[in-house]
Amino acid sequence: MTRFLVVPQWQGSPSSRAMRLIDGAEAIAEDLPRSAVTRVEVPAEAGEAVGTGIRRFSTLSRVRDAIGEFLQSTDEPAVIIGGDCAVAVPAIAAAAARHPSLTVVWLDAHGDLHTPDSSPSGALAGMALRAAIEPGPFAPTPPAAPARTVLVGARALDDAEADALADSPITRMTADALADTEALADAVTATGADAVYVHIDLDVLDPAAIVGLLEPVPFGADPAHVTASLARLRERMPLVGASISGFAPATRDAAVEDLGTILRLVGAVA
Repeated sequence: MTRFLVVPQWQGSPSSRAMRLIDGAEAIAEDLPRSAVTRVEVPAEAGEAVGTGIRRFSTLSRVRDAIGEFLQSTDEPAVIIGGDCAVAVPAIAAAAARHPSLTVVWLDAHGDLHTPDSSPSGALAGMALRAAIEPGPFAPTPPAAPARTVLVGARALDDAEADALADSPITRMTADALADTEALADAVTATGADAVYVHIDLDVLDPAAIVGLLEPVPFGADPAHVTASLARLRERMPLVGASISGFAPATRDAAVEDLGTILRLVGAVA
């Protein structure tokens, strides 16, 4: 049975409206089977950088450790429900410990490839993918490899992120490429992986398909293309972990409008 680990972390987000991520995670959780849901308690305090260059690092590291401890304690497959997308980093680490040759598929409107030195905000969410593939304060031993990373739908890149991609073996796919449902599976297979971890930041979707986003970016993916591509990927390779982040409805009532789309994505990775 798939476990759902609900982690309403907001401290990694750069947004002034980051606390909406709490309501988003809880709204998704309410539509999941209660018996399959476990919650990670996220401290109320923002936390301190403690010399890392990462805002709120002290709190983020506590949540990281709690996610890791839970995932190490169970053999059941798990889907992380965030919160901001930094919740994916310890989940990737747990999956990679069991499947060292896994590929990470990172679906996101943003690159999340900053370092503490390059980030204009100091927010971990903008460094999350970099933390998973390159040593840094949040993950001194990165769990994944750039050559086995597929970045999908990124279309809002800062100059430092674009420079990092230009010198990286990361495979990059546009949102439109998912219209070919074989394309994602082909890209992952080409990395030589024997398993896959999938992270979905909901801003990868086109804003016409989802309202509850902190930073909507035009020309995103069609949800139907995402779910079909993931289904084809899972036919060709085992999915050994997943996370979904970035749901930030303006109100609990407003969340209802988006939940149908989000739950189809949950179903695609569960």
